[in-house]
Amino acid sequence: MEASTTFKQDLLLREYGRNVQDLVNYILKVEDRSERTRLSQLLINLMAKLNPQLRDTQDFQQKLWNHLFVMSGSKLDVDAPYPLSAMEYLNDKPQKMEYPLNTPKFKHYGKNVELLVQRATELEDEKEREAAIISLGKLMKTLYRSYNKDSITDDVILTDIKQISKGKLDIDLSYVESNNLFESNAKPQQQDNQRSQQQSRNDNRNDSRGRKNVRSSNQRNK
Repeated sequence: MEASTTFKQDLLLREYGRNVQDLVNYILKVEDRSERTRLSQLLINLMAKLNPQLRDTQDFQQKLWNHLFVMSGSKLDVDAPYPLSAMEYLNDKPQKMEYPLNTPKFKHYGKNVELLVQRATELEDEKEREAAIISLGKLMKTLYRSYNKDSITDDVILTDIKQISKGKLDIDLSYVESNNLFESNAKPQQQDNQRSQQQSRNDNRNDSRGRKNVRSSNQRNK
C-alpha cells in the first residue's frame, strides 16, 4: 500500500520543521521557473544544515531534493539536478544486514582471529609465516587476558593456533618461550644481544678511561 503524501509530509516536518514547509509552499506559488529553481537550491542548502546527519548517507543531495519534492506534494516543477521521486523517501529499503552464522570455536579470541589464522595458512614464505604466527600469538594472548584474568602459557596459545589452523601453523615452543615471542611488550632477542654488546663496549671504554686517568695521576705524583 502506497503511503499518502500527507503522511510523508508529516514525517519530514519532524526533521525540518513547519517553517521549511511554509517556504516550500511559497516556492510553489512563484510563477517563474528559474526563480523557483534558485529558491529551491537555497532551501536545499538550508535543509542540509537542519538535517546534518544526512550527510553521512550515500547520495545525500539527491535525498534532499526528494525530500523537498515530497514536501511539495509532488508538485515542485524545477530544473533539479536529479530525477525527483516522491516515493524514494519511504520505499528505499535498507540493505539486508548479514549476521554471522558460524560461532567461533574460541569465543575469547573471536571470529576475526580465525580469519587471520586462515590468511596466515595461505602464506608460502617461511619467514612471513613465522612472523604471522608470532603476531597471532601476541594478539591471542592479549585477547585471552582481557577475557580471563588467569594467566595463560605459550604452550596453550600455540596449541590453539594449531587447532584453529588444523595443524597447518606451528613453531618451536622452546624458541617461543626462550625469547618471549608471544609477549606483546617483549623485545626480540636480537635487540637484547645488541644492547648487551653496546653495554659491553661502553664498559670497555669506561675501563680504558679509568686506566688513563690512573696513569696520568701516577705521572703527576712522580
